[in-house]
Amino acid sequence: MNTNRAALLNLLKSQITIFYADHHFCGDIPLHSCLTTLIDTDASICTSLLINNYVHQRFSAWAVVGAFGDNLVESARTAAKPLCLTNDQLQKLQQLGICINYNAYGSKLDDLHFAPDVLYRILARYPSPLDFIVEQDELYLQLLTAYADDIHYAETLKPEFNSPHAAVFMLPNEKWAHRVTGVWANELANRNPDMAHALIMDNQQGGYQVSVRAPLNNKTGAVELCDKFSTGGGRKAAAGINHLEKGQLSEFIQAFSLHYH
Repeated sequence: MNTNRAALLNLLKSQITIFYADHHFCGDIPLHSCLTTLIDTDASICTSLLINNYVHQRFSAWAVVGAFGDNLVESARTAAKPLCLTNDQLQKLQQLGICINYNAYGSKLDDLHFAPDVLYRILARYPSPLDFIVEQDELYLQLLTAYADDIHYAETLKPEFNSPHAAVFMLPNEKWAHRVTGVWANELANRNPDMAHALIMDNQQGGYQVSVRAPLNNKTGAVELCDKFSTGGGRKAAAGINHLEKGQLSEFIQAFSLHYH
């Protein structure tokens, strides 16, 4: 909401009815008769879990997928308990969540394996993600294979900056790197839960795009750090900067290392 405030206010000025659900930093919520909000910025909450409660757990399995995709592993497992899933089913939902999130990252649509709107329309046919996995097994396997291939490339990267508390990785300006930015940041956070991580790569505006993950054992501070830069935003545990000027790279790395020292 904070990032999209100008557009939101313009719509409200035109008396457009809006339901706004979000778990990112929102700033001051406008008071308007046309606006209904469902906002929770707790680090263990994502929009899928917010909506799951809003619709009275009607599609809880999909909420579990969404929480796994946002790397909220414990929250996902908690939401899954009433479903009495097997370990194999839970693992499949986790893999699907990661892959859907993975397929959403790219500097342009051509970077992606599937256009997100096309993938969504396929997913939306199924009340349960387990039905999707069974009936669309070829598509599911395509996502898993593509994800594994890109992670393999990411494994070869060495940090540009490294300390006991924080690490910065520079990614090449290649399609696989654009695709893997979010999920690789999550994977690094999972492997090193006491460390913060930043992934930096070229963007189309001649600067850098930055993705930040707070330590999993202290999921705070990411949005406060990124908000120091003009196009930054996000949430407590995960945030980013859409455009960082090339000349600001040293400034960012210094701010990042001091923020998580």
